[in-house]
Amino acid sequence: MTQLESARKGVITDEMKAAALSEGVAPEYMRSGVASGAIVITKNNAHDSIEGLAVGAGLRTKVNANIGSSQDHLDVDEEMAKLMAALDAGADAVMDLSTGGDLKAIRAMMLRESSVPIGTVPIYQAALYAKRKRKSFVELAPDEIFDVIEEQAAEGVDFVTVHCGVTMRSIEKVEGRIMGIVSRGGALTAEWMRYHKRENPLFEEYPRLLKIAKKYDVVLSLGDGLRPGCIADATDRAQIEELVTLGALQKAAFDEGVQVMIEGPGHMPLDQIEANMILQKRLCNNAPFYVLGPLVTDIAPGYDHITSAIGGAIAASAGADFLCYVTPSEHLRLPTVEDVREGVIASRIAAHAGDIAKKRKGAIERDIRLSKARKALDWEAQISLSIDPVKARRLRESAPPTEDKSVCTMCGTLCAIKIDGK
Repeated sequence: MTQLESARKGVITDEMKAAALSEGVAPEYMRSGVASGAIVITKNNAHDSIEGLAVGAGLRTKVNANIGSSQDHLDVDEEMAKLMAALDAGADAVMDLSTGGDLKAIRAMMLRESSVPIGTVPIYQAALYAKRKRKSFVELAPDEIFDVIEEQAAEGVDFVTVHCGVTMRSIEKVEGRIMGIVSRGGALTAEWMRYHKRENPLFEEYPRLLKIAKKYDVVLSLGDGLRPGCIADATDRAQIEELVTLGALQKAAFDEGVQVMIEGPGHMPLDQIEANMILQKRLCNNAPFYVLGPLVTDIAPGYDHITSAIGGAIAASAGADFLCYVTPSEHLRLPTVEDVREGVIASRIAAHAGDIAKKRKGAIERDIRLSKARKALDWEAQISLSIDPVKARRLRESAPPTEDKSVCTMCGTLCAIKIDGK
């Protein structure tokens, strides 16, 4: 049985028990959430090396890190280093978005070495296979696309992004956008549809996809193939048309016992984020919302981990359950190991800020503990409680005070805490 089927029958699985313990909630709360579709457990039944990850209502906001090779830069060892950096920085899940080199070898490494769930976008592998067969992606038969999805599911991938909501009806509404379609999977799918003048096979043969997902208990992450690629395109007809379709697809999957997350918008002005979170929950039956960003301005290449964290904090506070990180390299290059670390930390800050705003149990207590350590000028406690102890220690030790070792070089002997703290 899938996690969803078990939950419906009143069974609390080992994965639900472990997730409940990790989240500090009752096992019955976890089971009830899974049974309603408001929580998913990301764990392929063939992936034995992880406990699984619970994502959804009333739980800590999670963070995903995207890594993977490109056709211009492919190095399994470097991807291994990125995986370790993501895990060390506290990522809750990692997606392999590789599009170059030996994709099976990279994915096998990640499934073997990762302590957290692994996600993929199978259409990337399908596109690479087409190229190696010396044909265009549009020449692939639907069977070849479904075969890749099943191949990855059989290997143990825990969740897959599939662009089922890119339909003939929705791509008609892209006209007039500044950026058009910016999702790689969405653009490939739309190209295939236009070439064949027929419907998206992942939409048209959706029951076939559900059968694969159910067999392995893979969570379907219904991709936002028509997400806005700039803030001027946000909350437009194409985005909303796709979201309506995803809501119907979530319901169909739920009825079949298949777990689903919904992916959300990329670029979006601050004042539209909360409304988009509410709209998604209502249209998609309260399914967990997996958000890229949102990036709140388009003019900060090199700093998009910051524009994303700003939007992510607002999204999380308004109900987003899972934040997909953005690195400083977004829009510029393939991220480095250090970019991966910075991206994870920035998104974790956003997720935590959102949890404080949602008043999630235990969120603000950590801040209070650090504040008390700061008041006591207890530097070791401040560092250990920080979200990035490695950087906090490096900065502290890079400029030690010369006169009074209990303070820092920002204020020195004029430290307000020390003056006021008797």
